[in-house]
Amino acid sequence: MYKEDTIAAISTPHGTGGVGIIRISGDKAFEIAEKIFKGNRDFKLIRSHTINYGKIVNPENGAVLDEVLLSKMEKPKTFTREDVVEINCHGGMVVLKNILELCIKQGARLAEPGEFTKRAFLNGRIDLSQAEAVIDLINSKTNESSKAAINQLEGKLSQKIKDARRKLIELLAHIEVTVDYPEHDIEEITGQMIYKEIGEIKQKLCDIIKGFEKGRIIREGIDAVIIGKPNVGKSSLLNELSGKSKAIVTDIPGTTRDIIEEYININGIPLRIIDTAGIRETEDVVEKIGVERTHKAINDADLIIMMIDAKRGMDEEDNKILTMLGDKKLIILINKTDIVDEDQICKIESLLAGKKYIKTSMKEGTGINELESTITELFVQGEVNINEEVLLTNIRHKNLIDMAVSSIEKAMDAIENFMTLDLVSIDITDAADYLGQITGESVSEDVMHEIFSRFCLGK
Repeated sequence: MYKEDTIAAISTPHGTGGVGIIRISGDKAFEIAEKIFKGNRDFKLIRSHTINYGKIVNPENGAVLDEVLLSKMEKPKTFTREDVVEINCHGGMVVLKNILELCIKQGARLAEPGEFTKRAFLNGRIDLSQAEAVIDLINSKTNESSKAAINQLEGKLSQKIKDARRKLIELLAHIEVTVDYPEHDIEEITGQMIYKEIGEIKQKLCDIIKGFEKGRIIREGIDAVIIGKPNVGKSSLLNELSGKSKAIVTDIPGTTRDIIEEYININGIPLRIIDTAGIRETEDVVEKIGVERTHKAINDADLIIMMIDAKRGMDEEDNKILTMLGDKKLIILINKTDIVDEDQICKIESLLAGKKYIKTSMKEGTGINELESTITELFVQGEVNINEEVLLTNIRHKNLIDMAVSSIEKAMDAIENFMTLDLVSIDITDAADYLGQITGESVSEDVMHEIFSRFCLGK
């Protein structure tokens, strides 16, 4: 069934735009396009990988749906390794919907989320980790996360995983020959030889794992929450970091009643920064809901940025907030330093002994650069610049490599305990299987469905 049906979907985002794209892939892609596309020449005479002007016409009544540019691409030199047609039409939702419905009437099926990429994987154009990089590239929020996705899409991580798996399989083959055909004139593989080989493979896998935390942060970013009492400058900080007046800034305590969030780029790290309602006891029903949401945001956050009003100083409410945070990663900002003297600031500093704090003034814009540098240092311990570095960014991949390393360690323990090679090979087989699940060489249909269900329609 998979080989026979042809799929179609809108590949551009929903909404109105200058151009919209409908993609068709499968054995009937050209047949469908020939029925609905009217250009200057017969569709069969159009050369592959060219763009052609014409109109989309309903063959039943001759009604023109739109003027379009059509791309014809013959297999196997396409994204899916199937015949592919892409129709570039005007970007109105009605036009796109009508053309898609026409394609379906002529024999296509509406594609499932990620099905084009899934076909690219099933047809051997890319492996599973490269397929996952496609969605990472689409969702990337900084240049560095985009670079990490491109490196994975180009197969740099896959190559390292495949090399390790190939060596494990070669060792298994040697073990099998030694165990099953001892009478043959073949170089015998010993436990010590296997121990050395799998030890080297384990080290290479551990080196890949080392970069996971940095890769995860580059891919997923950091959830940061700005907290503090009302009117300490939380909304001003959000505006200063994001470069836009998204939050309302007034001198009235309790102005922010709900969660306000913004994605910003801090030295290559995607930062989802949340401005919360000020934490205080209040009888205002709406503000009380905002405070409750603030507590939930704190529990989910990777980083807390707590602001203290330098003019008012620290009081019991500030201490309660600090106690509530527990062992969360914390940066304290002593704000409004432009309107107080040094003695007042020193009093606050003495109460913050042992905690990381920065003196700031949102009015004058001071302390922002130091805050950005501190956030970077706190999470990646250095410059975020991957260049040609291959980073592990996907938790699924990390868990599978961890399991492969664990299986290799079991095999090494078995050798140290003088167990037979056929028993040692069980753990090596498990390690190879875990690595194969990363690239898709040994993966279940359920796992594939879970991965591709996260894709958007049309990709």
